[in-house]
Amino acid sequence: MADQSPPPSRGTTGDRAGTTGTGPGTDSTDTTSGTGTDAPRAGISRRRLLGTAGASGLVLGAAGGAAGYAAAPSGAVPLASLGEGRAMFHGKHQPGITTPMQARGHLVAFDLAAGAGRREAAALLRRWSDTARRLMEGEPAGSGDTDVARDAGPSSLTLTFGFGHSFFGRTGLEARRPDALAPLPDFSSDHLDRARSDGDLWVQIGADDALVAFHALRAIQRDAGSAARLRWQMNGFNRSPGATARPMTTRNLMGQVDGTRNPTGDDLGRVFVPGRPRDGEPGWMANGSYAVVRRIRMLLDDWEQLSVKAQEDVIGRRKADGAPLSGGGETTEMDLEKTDPEGNLVVPINAHARITRPDRNGGATMLRRPFSFHDGFDPDGTPDAGLLFVCWQADPLRGFVPVQRKLDRGDALTPFLRHESSGLFAVPGGARRGEYVGQPLLEG
Repeated sequence: MADQSPPPSRGTTGDRAGTTGTGPGTDSTDTTSGTGTDAPRAGISRRRLLGTAGASGLVLGAAGGAAGYAAAPSGAVPLASLGEGRAMFHGKHQPGITTPMQARGHLVAFDLAAGAGRREAAALLRRWSDTARRLMEGEPAGSGDTDVARDAGPSSLTLTFGFGHSFFGRTGLEARRPDALAPLPDFSSDHLDRARSDGDLWVQIGADDALVAFHALRAIQRDAGSAARLRWQMNGFNRSPGATARPMTTRNLMGQVDGTRNPTGDDLGRVFVPGRPRDGEPGWMANGSYAVVRRIRMLLDDWEQLSVKAQEDVIGRRKADGAPLSGGGETTEMDLEKTDPEGNLVVPINAHARITRPDRNGGATMLRRPFSFHDGFDPDGTPDAGLLFVCWQADPLRGFVPVQRKLDRGDALTPFLRHESSGLFAVPGGARRGEYVGQPLLEG
């Protein structure tokens, strides 16, 4: 968990900004989409029309397509604001990276089936891309749609696809595997379950409606068919749009304002591989990014025994509003040299926010975009809860890895965390119209 925030929520009252680095409660700035992936498109989808039928007096019949779907009349009343949010599938970058945080998320990894290779992988990515495009438009997935999300609009659904280290060996594409996709080193806080780590293929699903997100998850799993088998899957959540009276940085399950320093503006582009990749970076990764995915258990019983003052010293920020202990508001620059009357540093030397600052880590630029999780309780009543940490960067060897190593050497937050699964995935740039995600790799 580092000190940068995930992208903020959409609308006027959402709550989704979060933190830099590699764990909960970290320090980066709220980020809005710089790629236009969340701009609503003109017109109205067939599923979206279902939410407007009563208001417009339209009677839907089976004629002209699947029962319950029809073309939208001019001037139809839109869905409620939560359902009408729409991200774009096609674009320079894949959706789900700079897209504002959604209320519900699923992370899922697949391994190619025995005997499946490059040709089967290409066919699978084509199917997945077509399904993603349809669902993000608020349309049915295709033949055999389960109708789980039939009454809802797109609800800001995004699907994002990536390739793991092992994918390239299974498809005979080792020569095109990026150097930056080298396996992550071991860290002192790791207690990794290898069965819930890594994978040939990775899919991130996000939406502002739980049924819309689940519908996409099932569609992707069905599309995998005999080409790939499920390796692991995790479910997460964030605060829903409109749950707060004003836009706010989100809180994690420790109750901390989770980040204030995510890259914004021109700096946001630094989490992507350049359009003309640097030496050692394959051309198919142009405009792509790398996702580090970690399931981080928060040891909440231990954390909640600390006083608020002790929790603030661990993080380096006030719990009430996320402001630095050195004073000011949430976005005030932290004064790392300020001392109290006794000469002690106001922001402790091992505070999480101090250690993870980009300017203390060679300018490492990471965009954190996590989900919280709660998967019940252990037999002794300990909550199985924490953060599905997802951070984006142009090069994990210069981003996540050095920051996490620094955290290993003395972060005050580390004793309250346990990293239980891990993965690193190369996420190519967005697909152009008529193409599928990863086509330059698989057909280049």
